[in-house]
Amino acid sequence: MRVLAALVLASLACLAADTGRLKTEVNPGRAGVFIDGKYVGPAANFKIARTYDVAPGEHEVRLVDPRYQEIVKRVTIAGGKTTVMKETMTALPPAKPPFGKLRVENADHFAAVYVNDRFMGHVDEFSNFAQALLLNPGTYEVKIVPLNGSPVTKSVTIEANKTVIVK
Repeated sequence: MRVLAALVLASLACLAADTGRLKTEVNPGRAGVFIDGKYVGPAANFKIARTYDVAPGEHEVRLVDPRYQEIVKRVTIAGGKTTVMKETMTALPPAKPPFGKLRVENADHFAAVYVNDRFMGHVDEFSNFAQALLLNPGTYEVKIVPLNGSPVTKSVTIEANKTVIVK
């Protein structure tokens, strides 16, 4: 029994050394984190820095928030270690009205939301009566991409002072 326990612990130690962790301390915390082009989630939730398991080596990390200038950095991850990425994004000028509202609903609250192939945030930011994405009137392609599962894509027409819900 002790030999089996020692083998399990040794295996877990090897697995831990095979991956590193990326910790993101980003302002704003709602920024989406993309590692090597794959969305992995928001930078922070409720003011708590997030960490992500990442294979050792050099990776491209992209921070995206539609209200801020995108940040792209090359980050080197060491196996068994945590690399901290601290960034403050620069705000863009605000959009001009008129606006309509887009709400999205999905079981995966951290599913990425894209409008015309541009990352806008995650589902939980636009999912209830008090939250919505403000868009100028027009026709848009909305894509919801869960962390696991199939994406949902719909074409929607946004009208001023009206709300559209994509499920």
